[in-house]
Amino acid sequence: MKKQFFLTLIFVVSVYAFANLSAVSAQNTAQQAGAQTEQGPFNQLIIRGVTLINGDGAPPISPVDIVVENNIIKEIKVVGYPGVPIDASKRPKLKSGGKELDANGMYLLPGFVDMHGHIGGTAQGANWEYVFKLWMAHGVTTVREPSGRGIDYALDLKRRSAKNEIIAPRIVAHTGFGQGSKNPITTAEQAREWVRANAQKGADGIKFFGAEPHVMQAALEENKKLGLTSSMHHAQMSVARWNVLHSARAGLTSMEHWYGLPEALFTDRTVQNYPLDYNYNNEQHRFGEAGRLWQQAAAPYSDHWNAVMEELLALDFTLDPTFNIYEASRDLMRARRAEWHEDYTLPSLWRFYQPSKISHGSYWHFWGTEEEVAWRENYRLWMTFINEYKNRGGRVTAGSDSGFIFQLYGFAYIRELELLREAGFHPMEVIRAATLNGAEALRMDDQIGSVQVGKLADFVIVEENPLQNLKVLYGTGAIKLTEDNEVIRAGGVKYTIKDGIIYDAKQLLRDVKAMVDKAKADEGGFEIKQPGIKG
Repeated sequence: MKKQFFLTLIFVVSVYAFANLSAVSAQNTAQQAGAQTEQGPFNQLIIRGVTLINGDGAPPISPVDIVVENNIIKEIKVVGYPGVPIDASKRPKLKSGGKELDANGMYLLPGFVDMHGHIGGTAQGANWEYVFKLWMAHGVTTVREPSGRGIDYALDLKRRSAKNEIIAPRIVAHTGFGQGSKNPITTAEQAREWVRANAQKGADGIKFFGAEPHVMQAALEENKKLGLTSSMHHAQMSVARWNVLHSARAGLTSMEHWYGLPEALFTDRTVQNYPLDYNYNNEQHRFGEAGRLWQQAAAPYSDHWNAVMEELLALDFTLDPTFNIYEASRDLMRARRAEWHEDYTLPSLWRFYQPSKISHGSYWHFWGTEEEVAWRENYRLWMTFINEYKNRGGRVTAGSDSGFIFQLYGFAYIRELELLREAGFHPMEVIRAATLNGAEALRMDDQIGSVQVGKLADFVIVEENPLQNLKVLYGTGAIKLTEDNEVIRAGGVKYTIKDGIIYDAKQLLRDVKAMVDKAKADEGGFEIKQPGIKG
């Protein structure tokens, strides 16, 4: 009996010990996995031997050592010459407890600013962790959310990101105008009251879609008085009486997309040429006719075209074109067959993209050649205005508006950079739009947007030269044939550094793929199928 008792006791103790060892082992494994994903913060971080592209338009320079202490850039030191051995005695010294990151042969840029980033959505089934990891995996360290699930939701994530409790970009929160109001806002005083209440909650600004002119005037004036920024999608339901010139004069700081700009450029009409059977609630009508709008505007470089541009420039107005979000309109097959969908698009998000009379941005009711041809011309005229605005000293930024129209978080942001290049921007102008211009528009250029002593340690590090090929910034990399005739994938962001914390960008993508794989498995092995394909 005693023998049996002791055997039982030994068995229980052994199981308990094994369980505890397993728990410790699991904890250590988790900590190791976390260490692979993120490292830091450090009292000192020195990034060694990198080629610096600092975001303000200056050309690349290398080799450079960048010294960060407690999240502040303390020194940017050129430590030699290309092809010449570096004299180690002349390099910044590592302090006790500091971290060195060998970036020899790599390229460092400021962290990217996405000026139009919705933090997922219930309809898309995309939670914040999925969205944030996709952004961070593509070097996006700051995001302006132009309305979403509500200001309380956004501010909670903003606080957690600021404390680095979660893996997330820093967040600038714009509340949708009128969001949370118990009654429709119909008077100027109601508008002013709502704007003051929004500021008191801690919002960084307001996203407008449209309202009666006296309401817009009052809201923008009050928001400007409070020193907050603002953004606007000039929706067609209000644009006939309130276009981008009205907004800019009243104090709007940036316009989103391009709605409201062609209307300001009209010379022989006051409303767009709507077909007489048009219904705004039919999104193929809405987006199909939107693709014909720039052709109704004043011709490029005409007197009226120039007058509108010059007034916006004088008002220091920011244009955030979000070219990528409408690209499917000019080439639907390209957008829906993007190679990253298979591994990184959630089943719920893929379903949201499908042709629908209900889901916003799923306007493929019978999208055809005529619509795509019109949209290509739309882009040509639109890009002409944006590029010339930049050439005359105007501020153009990079925003993605991902989560709609087959555009995936992170990947769509890099596509936006490619489209700025298509519009005529030099690659260094593209990087400036993605970094310093965004920081200036958010009034954060004293902290972020370029690699300068005194600014925060937000960086993107990539092993290939993004100026030569922006595609190396995609998480899937760029296709490259080696000297040995081998096809490889080159690039993909290697490290994203935010607040001095180093994130393994490729590990973040692996995390996202694991989320997608699990979602597919939970649905019994979901497979992406193209619209209308059965079986």
